[in-house]
Amino acid sequence: MEKIEQAQHQPATVILGTSPTGIAEIAAIAAGAKVALCPDAIESMGKVQHHLLKAIEERRPIYGLTTGVGDLYTVKLKPEDISRAQLNMLRSHASGMGAPLDVPAVRAIMATMIKALLQGHSGVSAGLVQTMTEMLNRGVTPWSPAKGSVGYLIATSHIGLVIFGEGKAWYQGELLPGREAMTRAGIDIIAPGPREGHALISGTYEITGIGALAIHQAEELVLLADVAGAMSLEALKGNSRGYDARLQQMRPHPGQIATAERLRALVQDSTVLTAHRDHRLQDALSLRCIPQVHGGVRDAIAYCRDVLTVEINSVTDNPVFVIEDDELVPLPGGNGHGAPTALALDVLAVAIAHVSTMSQARSDRLTNGHISELPSFLIDEGGANSGFMIPPYAAAAIAGDNRSLAAPASVHTVTTCASQEDHVSMGVSAAIKARSAADNLADILAIELICAAQGLEFHRPLRPGRGTSAAYDAIRNVVPHRDSDRAMYPELQAIRDLIDAGTITSAVERALADKN
Repeated sequence: MEKIEQAQHQPATVILGTSPTGIAEIAAIAAGAKVALCPDAIESMGKVQHHLLKAIEERRPIYGLTTGVGDLYTVKLKPEDISRAQLNMLRSHASGMGAPLDVPAVRAIMATMIKALLQGHSGVSAGLVQTMTEMLNRGVTPWSPAKGSVGYLIATSHIGLVIFGEGKAWYQGELLPGREAMTRAGIDIIAPGPREGHALISGTYEITGIGALAIHQAEELVLLADVAGAMSLEALKGNSRGYDARLQQMRPHPGQIATAERLRALVQDSTVLTAHRDHRLQDALSLRCIPQVHGGVRDAIAYCRDVLTVEINSVTDNPVFVIEDDELVPLPGGNGHGAPTALALDVLAVAIAHVSTMSQARSDRLTNGHISELPSFLIDEGGANSGFMIPPYAAAAIAGDNRSLAAPASVHTVTTCASQEDHVSMGVSAAIKARSAADNLADILAIELICAAQGLEFHRPLRPGRGTSAAYDAIRNVVPHRDSDRAMYPELQAIRDLIDAGTITSAVERALADKN
C-alpha cells in the first residue's frame, strides 16, 4: 500500500505513484488528506509524452489524439487543432444533470484519475497531474452533477473544465467560476496538451472513486453491525452458543468464522449472558445467524475490495501507450469498460441490504414487548409514553430503501454513441446506489444501537460484555437513559454522529485490545 505520512497535528499526506494504492488511501484523500507525487512516476511520464509528440509531428493516426472520438474516430485532426479538440471534448462531454456530487466523491474521483495517469501510459504531461494535485491540496473541488454517466465521461469532464480554467468549482465554501476558484487558490491555469482532455474522461475513475468510498464505509459498518447485534443479543437474554468456534468450523466460510470470533470477544465477561445462559434454547435467526449473515457480507465485501483495489491500481484509459524498441506503440482497447467494478458494486448493495434488514429485525424485536420480555417499547410507563415505538418504523423504511437499492444497475446496459458504444457498464449508478445504501445502513444501525442500549438498562446491575460495555458507555456519554418521552430525533442524530466519527468502533477496539 502507498505510505501515509502524518506529522503531529497535520493532515495525513498520501503519496501517489506507481506502487500500490489501497481503498483506505483514496478514502483519506476524499476526507481531506494532502497528496504528494512520487518523483520517479513524474519522471517516467515524460518518456511516453516525448514519443507522443513525435507521433503527432509524423501525423500518425491515433484514436482520440489525431482523430475524433466515439463514432468520429474516422475524422482526422490537423496538428494545430489538437489542443482545441481536447478542450472542446471536455466542453461537449460535461453534460451532467441534477444535484452535484459531494466534495468527498469528487476528491475520490480526482485521486483515482491522478493515480492512473501517473502510471505513464496515457501520454499526458506531468503538469496535468501536478495541477490536479494542487487542486486537492489547496481545496479547489470541481462542481459536477451526479446524474448522466453510463460508466465514464461526465464527472471527469466537469473536473477537466476546471483544470483548464472553465466550469465551476468550490473553494473555501463558495461555488465560483472555475477560473476564479483556481486564481484565488494560487493555482496556475494550464492549456490542454495532447490527449489531456481525452485521457481525463476515458477511464473508469467515477466508478472507482465513488465505489471505493462505498466499500470503505461498508467495511467499517459491518464491524459496528457486529456490536449492535451483540448488544441486542444481551438485551434479549439470548443464547451465545450459536457463536461456538466448533460450530463455525463445520461450515468454514472465512467471514463466518471471523464474525463468530468477533462476537465471542464482544460478549466476553457478560454477566447478562451468564445470568441467562439457559434462559432460551434457541434464538430467532436475527440473533442466532449473525455469523452466517454478517460473515457472508464480509466475504462479499472482501471480493468487492479486491476488485476495486485492482481497479485503483490499473490504467483504464483508451488508447494507452507503451514504448518498444524506442517506438510508440498505441494499444486501443476496452479497459475503460466498467463491468468488473459495476458487478462488484451491485454485489455490495445486495450485501448491505442483508445487514440492513437483519438490524431492523432486531430493533423491532427489542421493542416488541410480546416477545422481548422487556417493557413494551422499552419504557416503564407505557401509555403516557410511547418510548421507542417509532424508531424501528424508521429503520423499516430505510431498510426498505436499501432493498430497492439492491436491484442491480449493471444489467441495464444500453446502446450509445451511434452504436459505437453499444454495451455500457452503468457502473456509476452502481457506485452511487452502493454508497447511498451504506449511508442508509449507518442510520439503521444508529436505531438498533440506541434501542439495544435502552434494553440493557433493564438488566442492571448486570453488565454487558467487554466490547459491548465499551459501546454502551460511548452511547451513554451522549444519550442518557430514557424514562419518559422527549424529542427522539436529536438523540438519533447524536448516535449517527458517533458512528460517523468512529467513536463507538474505536472504543470497542480499545476494549478488546486491552484484553489481549
